[in-house]
Amino acid sequence: MILIKIIRGFISTQRVLDATQLYLGEIGYSPLLTAEEEVYFARRALRGDVASRRRMIESNLRLVVKIARRYGNRGLALLDLIEEGNLGLIRAVEKFDPERGFRFSTYATWWIRQTIERAIMNQTRTIRLPIHIVKELNVYLRTARELSHKLDHEPSAEEIAEQLDKPVDDVSRMLRLNERITSVDTPLGGDSEKALLDILADEKENGPEDTTQDDDMKQSIVKWLFELNAKQREVLARRFGLLGYEAATLEDVGREIGLTRERVRQIQVEGLRRLREILQTQGLNIEALFRE
Repeated sequence: MILIKIIRGFISTQRVLDATQLYLGEIGYSPLLTAEEEVYFARRALRGDVASRRRMIESNLRLVVKIARRYGNRGLALLDLIEEGNLGLIRAVEKFDPERGFRFSTYATWWIRQTIERAIMNQTRTIRLPIHIVKELNVYLRTARELSHKLDHEPSAEEIAEQLDKPVDDVSRMLRLNERITSVDTPLGGDSEKALLDILADEKENGPEDTTQDDDMKQSIVKWLFELNAKQREVLARRFGLLGYEAATLEDVGREIGLTRERVRQIQVEGLRRLREILQTQGLNIEALFRE
């Protein structure tokens, strides 16, 4: 009996590996776009050209795989991570404006990471529930995720209920249950204020292209920081390690600039709120960059 289970497990694993290799082999034939081609197809995609939209997606499928690999051993199979990342890629293609001045890979990375991290978060939150509750909750979470892509905001219980033709009270009850489960957004404790999602990606998997994308992101963030007032800019820079500062806790920042921890927190909230407004005008989500 044990041997049969081992054999079945091996066959199942082999099938997954075969499917993964097949997918990776297929996308390997999609040629990458040059910077000029990227702008050309992005402009056409924005105008509703379906072929250009498809070309943008197909040319960046390998980017999704590269990012998805960094989230291995977090409860989701690689193909599931890739599937979630592809949703983010599609959203990025729909929202990308080449006139903003940065490469598509930089922009898409934010969306891909966000969708993958959200899927991991939902998976982590549900593994402690009975299976019948997990199945029901997954329906709500999947619907919420799909609606968030369509509506460009987190859907309300009423919007989810309308989509599923379910009573609002039932949806609200399940969503409250989901919130009571240990969240990967909960701070890890001690002096660190990082949440688990902040350290999910395996930075050891970063290659030269990942480093370039991270550098591009930092350059864009720095540009947006200078649209804040001086105090907000300094607090965010010190908190998140930008503009030459080392990342620091609220207490440390307060000591360095002569303010209380609570006042630093208030300025951080104000700065992030303003930064969110700036990013929303460009189709970006601040949660992909910072954690409040």
